[in-house]
Amino acid sequence: MQTRERKKIQQNFVAKMDYDELMNCTRCGFCLPSCPTYKETNQDEKHSPRGRIAIMKGVVDGLIEPDDEVKRSIDLCLGCRACETACPSGVNFGQLLEQARHAIYEVNNQSATEKVARKQVLNRFFMDQKEMVSAVNLLGIYQRTGIGKFAHSFGLMSMLPDTMATMEKVLPKAPTKRQMQNRPRYYEPIGKKTKKVAFFGGCLMDTLFLKTNESTTKLLQYAGCEIVVPEGQGCCGALHGHSGEVEQSKVLAKRNIEAFEKAGVDYIITNAGGCGAFLVDYGHLLRDEPEWKARAEAFSAKIQDITSILVDLDFHKQKLSLPRQIVTYQDSCHLRNGQKVSEQPRQLLRAIEGVEFVEMVGADSCCGSAGIYNLVESDMSMQILDKKMTHVKATDAKTIVTTNPGCLLQMKLGIEREGLSDKMDGVHIVDLLVEAYERANR
Repeated sequence: MQTRERKKIQQNFVAKMDYDELMNCTRCGFCLPSCPTYKETNQDEKHSPRGRIAIMKGVVDGLIEPDDEVKRSIDLCLGCRACETACPSGVNFGQLLEQARHAIYEVNNQSATEKVARKQVLNRFFMDQKEMVSAVNLLGIYQRTGIGKFAHSFGLMSMLPDTMATMEKVLPKAPTKRQMQNRPRYYEPIGKKTKKVAFFGGCLMDTLFLKTNESTTKLLQYAGCEIVVPEGQGCCGALHGHSGEVEQSKVLAKRNIEAFEKAGVDYIITNAGGCGAFLVDYGHLLRDEPEWKARAEAFSAKIQDITSILVDLDFHKQKLSLPRQIVTYQDSCHLRNGQKVSEQPRQLLRAIEGVEFVEMVGADSCCGSAGIYNLVESDMSMQILDKKMTHVKATDAKTIVTTNPGCLLQMKLGIEREGLSDKMDGVHIVDLLVEAYERANR
């Protein structure tokens, strides 16, 4: 990193970091046991929340040069926000991390992998839902034709990094372009109306995970909800915000706020922990824009996770049943630490007849997915995943339940890496609940 580049980054830290928030850290160390990277680096302080805050403050104060080691410390953080839950001082570490990454990536030259990930993935597909539909449609063509079989038969997948090659095996079957484009925008409640809600479909969820979104609207209907799905919505902006692309995340936030303002609903429902946690922070994201701050806060106040509203509407008291099996649950970090939702998914799972719910050791610890982390920091991601799978296997579970698409793919990847795909499966909670409801009520 060149001297001019370091100077500009240091200036960015001064301009962008919330110094009062940095000072809220008392260096007590309660965060240390909660931090996956601290534990996986043999308790290296610079890879702990406390250490990272000290580094951020040191850069702001001009005591530490923002060199490659500083960048490495910031990059290696998963952004799981488990430290926030553990912190007695209430330090908003997730916001500090985003500010630091923004300060660095506004200036820093990126690797070839980072450039591709940002330009093609973040700033193309996730900025334009039409581009996302086209990309997922191409994946569907690959899956449905002989191209995929050809690639495997001729060993072409071996040319990819191991993680990416294995990830290809666990991707869900992509819907057709027609299915993605013809999604209903309105759903009548089934039975007595309880609430009027809007559904946040997201970007990947409304394309690659369309089946899960369809399961979500079914559950809301079964719970008596009238549902609108506003046009004009798209990516929540989480991946951009977590990667330092703050201006892009603001564009997406404003787009979503405008799309939902006219819906006239009680709640805005999400089914992806990562999306929901970013949506509830729109007020903070747009805090410096007077014309948007109040609108963002009003939007965020209506966000509710699907598991929360189902419990509020006593869905867990309805008839639910599945074939006898052991089920375990992997927390979505952002659902648990960002939205403070942890008991509701467990309450719903325990309510299913035939299910023996077994709590996994370390279920509240990150699985290593963390957005695009498992692509750009593959070694650390797989190290964390392999440790996670030892706890998964100890439960003897047939099904691992998650509440976030990234977590779901990561757990499926872990199952594949362990050679357990014939004994175990990963599933999003709404897909499991739909199956349980329809089986019990047919």
